[in-house]
Amino acid sequence: MAKRSEFVDWLLEELARWRPVVARAMFGGFGLSADGLFFGLVADEVLYLKADSVNRPLFEAAGCEPFTYGTKHGKTVALGYFQLPDSALDDSAELIDWARSALDAASRAAKRKTRK
Repeated sequence: MAKRSEFVDWLLEELARWRPVVARAMFGGFGLSADGLFFGLVADEVLYLKADSVNRPLFEAAGCEPFTYGTKHGKTVALGYFQLPDSALDDSAELIDWARSALDAASRAAKRKTRK
């Protein structure tokens, strides 16, 4: 199990100004959830937030990189998560705005799954 880092503790403290957020160890990093919805992940001390067709253009316009990982077969896989813009690490309100956008994306995904 990954030991919580100062970065994860700091994120939880900052995001608590918005709503309670839970960090759970997973795959050597942490998953972030709120209201029972998984909306972010921390890998190598970098926060990645859930993106979909609605908010992905905002991440792309901000020059954010997608979360990717390599498989044992040498392929690179990109998930629907994008790195938080660096500017949001210095501005609590901006961090919360990005997190809210990611939680909205997680909510939309959950509603789509429910309809199926």
